[in-house]
Amino acid sequence: MIEVRKGASRGHARHGWLESWHSFSFADYYDPARMGYGALRVINEDHIAPGAGFPTHGHQDMEIVTWMLAGALEHKDSLGSGGIIRPGEVQRMSAGTGIRHSEFNASAREEARLLQIWLLPQQKALPPGYEQKRIAAEDMQGRFRIIASPDGRDGSVRIHQDAAIHVARLGSGEGADLALAPGRRAYLQMARGAVELKDYPLQQGDAALLQHETQVQIRALESAEVLLFDLA
Repeated sequence: MIEVRKGASRGHARHGWLESWHSFSFADYYDPARMGYGALRVINEDHIAPGAGFPTHGHQDMEIVTWMLAGALEHKDSLGSGGIIRPGEVQRMSAGTGIRHSEFNASAREEARLLQIWLLPQQKALPPGYEQKRIAAEDMQGRFRIIASPDGRDGSVRIHQDAAIHVARLGSGEGADLALAPGRRAYLQMARGAVELKDYPLQQGDAALLQHETQVQIRALESAEVLLFDLA
């Protein structure tokens, strides 16, 4: 079973320096039918103006994954971690018992665009932690490449949840597929471009919820970047 959610149906907020689309209820956007999907609680597509960003604030008991789409984001946190995240890099922050951090557009000229993802952890009050890794472009081209997993396999960042995040970049006409274990469900998020999932055309911002499916198969209608969440 596949349910398509069009990107235009997402929550939308504009705060001058920040424009954000919310796939699930977040901040002032509330929809009781969109409180998450399994352990997946938040997908925000954020556009951050040059030099602007989120000042220091705190989180607890959440796995926060950032996937950069354009520009650069500067991260600092209370663990002493810091650095700049660029396209093709994935960041994982486990809030656990508590972490404080800031995120600012590292450029004074270019917009930063990213997907911020929150997953509920399997266990509360974990020690906070941070990871940042680069994913080789060739490893994502024409196939799904894992970027986050419970065991950090294949160079992915480690999340404290029975979930995996995969990314595929496709040229026009290219396809990618991923098998799902029995009883699993999946959530597909379009980051850019256009693909076809079975008979469903999907464009930037669109999503698809999959249940009782054993395989995810997509074909690019134009150059595309896609995130796929494998969930319990």
